[in-house]
Amino acid sequence: LCYGNVIPPLQLDAIIEYSHRLVASALVGPLVLATFCFAWAAYRRYRWLIGGTSLALVLVVIQAVLGGITVLTELHGSLVAAHLAMAEALLGCLIVVLIASRSGGTVQFRDNPRAGGRPGYLIVVAAAGIGVYVLIMTGSYVTVSGATTACTQWPACQGSLVPETQPQLIHMAHRTAAALIGILLLYALHLGFRDKGNPKEVRYLCVSTAALFAVQVLVGALTIWLRFPVELRALHLALATLLWGAMVWLAAVGFTQVNPSSQERAHA
Repeated sequence: LCYGNVIPPLQLDAIIEYSHRLVASALVGPLVLATFCFAWAAYRRYRWLIGGTSLALVLVVIQAVLGGITVLTELHGSLVAAHLAMAEALLGCLIVVLIASRSGGTVQFRDNPRAGGRPGYLIVVAAAGIGVYVLIMTGSYVTVSGATTACTQWPACQGSLVPETQPQLIHMAHRTAAALIGILLLYALHLGFRDKGNPKEVRYLCVSTAALFAVQVLVGALTIWLRFPVELRALHLALATLLWGAMVWLAAVGFTQVNPSSQERAHA
């Protein structure tokens, strides 16, 4: 309920909060449940689809419980961060399910993960993807710890690169993580694009993801320069989520291979 009623009061904050609940309960939850039921009814032989949709359903249930507890505890910081972490994990899981469904449900790990003769490429992609996930969590910690506005300049913090207070340290730690993970991310995308042995889909996605990261950095800087408007903060998180999804896609496509016979059945 919202303020004790099924229908929220006509207040902007209540409507925003309730719209989020409505999307989760009336759209996302039922779609994940329907996907799970469809996989078990028609594709029970394909472990990637069964395992992926089952995990997605479990994550949705946990996410719903976390969301309820978060509201009841009046948005406790650690629960808000956990709620976001679960949402990002759910997105990654659904992307893997999508890739498996494109192949007809039968995919398997490569015996020797490689791309165009570069065995280390996929390891770098996986590490960069994990790095992006960690980066999102550090950004969430900046928010829940109240350190968002600790630094009102960019790239320096209050005229210095050395933080002086704990909130500034938390804020600058996120920026430092963004710089280090960004280097790893761009290196992985560079390898993926340069390797002509990769499919065009992968090479195009590498270019798009690199551009997305550049936009993400710009939005982060603008958020600080314009004194943290909520619209830019939301956009900053949305772009980070897109980065995470792109890296999951690259890693999942690279680490799996399609069973030729199942691919033929899928096209048929």
